[in-house]
Order: sequence, then structure tokens, then C-alpha cells
Amino acid sequence: MFESDRGPKPLFPALKPLYVLLEPLSWLLIRCACGVILAVHGWGKISRGAEAMAPAFAKMGYEHPVALIYFLILVEFFGGIAIAAGLFTRFFAAAVTIEMAVITFVHYLPAGFSWLNRGYEFTLLWGLVALAIWWRGGGPYSLDRWLGKEL
Repeated sequence: MFESDRGPKPLFPALKPLYVLLEPLSWLLIRCACGVILAVHGWGKISRGAEAMAPAFAKMGYEHPVALIYFLILVEFFGGIAIAAGLFTRFFAAAVTIEMAVITFVHYLPAGFSWLNRGYEFTLLWGLVALAIWWRGGGPYSLDRWLGKEL
């Protein structure tokens, strides 16, 4: 085994048991943060209504905006809940990765990096988080793991 495979030794060895305890929970934290934030965005679309949001999406050039909004509700609200729970994790994380890539490169890239100027900073971050979740899956504390199957 290589030295790097064992990880670094804590500067304060008394903290090692705490780190060992918390490490398996780190992926659950990332997954829940991503999923809950997505679900809140999806809930905004649900509460406003697809028909009320359709003119804004049509103005952005999307055909069939109502259908697109319902699809985004599926990805963001239901997918966010699923990512937080670790159910069909890779499937929904892949969908979110694609959604964030479209938003980043089609809508926010021309404004530059900073989110303060309506840039791509936020969507790039969440797209990369979703990509990492897609690659890793639900992790040890997920319904996917409990079921023993992944989508």
C-alpha cells in the first residue's frame, strides 16, 4: 500500500476518531445539499405554475415551453428529492448535469463568471457537483445502496 492510500495523519491525533466517524457522512451531506437546493428551485416552478412561466421560456427561444417546464420540474423537484434520498441517484444527477451545462453555456456564459453579473459561477458549481454525484452514485447512506441496485 502506498503512503498516500492511507491518507494524511491528523496534525492533532485526538481528532482522528471524529474524522473517521464523519467521513462516511460527507457524501450524504453533499447529496442532500444538492438535492434540497434543486428541489427548492423545482418547487418555485410548481408554485408559480408552468403556464405562468411559459412566456419567459418562450422569450428565451424555447419551443413548447410548458412541456419543458414540466420536464424541469421532474428533474429539479422530484430529481432533487431523489438525489437527497439517494434513489436513482446517477440518473437524476446526470439529468441535472446536462441541465446545468445547458444553462451555463447557453444562457450565462456571455455574462462572464460572476454570479453577481448573472454569470455562470453558480450553475457551473452545481453542474460540477451533480457531475461528481453522477460519477460516484448514492454512496453508503442511500436508498440505491439499501436496494442494492442503481438506475
